[in-house]
Amino acid sequence: MGSFALKYRPKILDDIVGQSHLLDAHASLRKLIEADALPHSFFSGPPGCGKTTLARVIASLLQKPFYEMNATTLKIEDLRKIFKAYTNALEKPLIFIDEVHRLSKNQQEVLLPFMENNAALIIGASTENPYYSLTAAMRSRSHLFELQAISQDDMSAYLKHIIKIENITLEPDAQEYLVFSSGGDVRAMLNLLESANAVENPITLEILKQIRPHAMQAGSSESESHYELTSAMIKSIRGSDIDASIYYLARLIDGGEPAEFIARRLAILASEDIGNANPPALNLASSTLNIVKHIGYPEARISLSQLVVYLASSPKSNSAYLAINSALNAIKEGQVYPIPSHIKTHAKTYVYPHDFGGWVKQSYLTTPLHFYQTQQMGFEKTLWQWHDKIISVKK
Repeated sequence: MGSFALKYRPKILDDIVGQSHLLDAHASLRKLIEADALPHSFFSGPPGCGKTTLARVIASLLQKPFYEMNATTLKIEDLRKIFKAYTNALEKPLIFIDEVHRLSKNQQEVLLPFMENNAALIIGASTENPYYSLTAAMRSRSHLFELQAISQDDMSAYLKHIIKIENITLEPDAQEYLVFSSGGDVRAMLNLLESANAVENPITLEILKQIRPHAMQAGSSESESHYELTSAMIKSIRGSDIDASIYYLARLIDGGEPAEFIARRLAILASEDIGNANPPALNLASSTLNIVKHIGYPEARISLSQLVVYLASSPKSNSAYLAINSALNAIKEGQVYPIPSHIKTHAKTYVYPHDFGGWVKQSYLTTPLHFYQTQQMGFEKTLWQWHDKIISVKK
């Protein structure tokens, strides 16, 4: 970590950049920390959002010995030594485990009894949702808190604070690039600032781009935000305008937008706006996302272009998108009904459709509900004909 990042690492909760949803005066996490009532916890969030810093601040505030480990190199024997050292101690350590989603089942089993006995406060961090890789026993003994990428406003305010203290001058376009090209990663922003400052002061956009040619995450070198350019690309594809779609894709690429970010947005569009009007669109989007993860620019631009042309040329339907939204809204409004007894697990009155040629009249809801409305666009029309034929032929 660069000296700026170390020098300005927050020491108290109020100095942590962003995360007001977790750390403002009324937030539950802050109240748990200040009451020394924080249970074993896991922090998830993007790089540079403050997961490790928060764990360090907690250890300092609660006056706990702090041990920092990484799941990829963690040795069970090291854990046992720590626990043994505090067996009869009045104070209990805080053990911070980064990349916690990589903990093996064996490592988790070693941790469990110590978590159960509160022999230490365990805090884990991950850029992924760690609950998918943790055992049910680990999950039941802990809470998950999601940290967010730092907003550009918070990043900008923090940057102005730092350059004032360090007496660094930034040209306006350089300051803007420094913020958005860091993608919500405070550590990355400070590291780039420190490197550029070692080269020249005042710092220009040119020197920043020499050091970091492309944005780390979401960003654009144009005055319009990456959100606007992404929205323009998506709407152009939805409107089946191939040239406009390619133009905005080129703007995003030229602005340093990561290929993986663009591919993720296109994968969402493949389901939301094309859906079953052309089901292979989702397969191509998935393949493109996988490809650009491995090849990167400049070659990734070709795969992205192929996908954009395909999506813009495809028939469009949002019927699947509307159907799930409608169902979720119904549930939120209280339409929660019991499962019919004849389709519950091991029900003896369940009628097996395959015994009747693939379909048999049978209710699957206790209350009739209707969410899906086919738009019969492209292949979706064929799907509906299949469905209609299945149902009607047996009536």
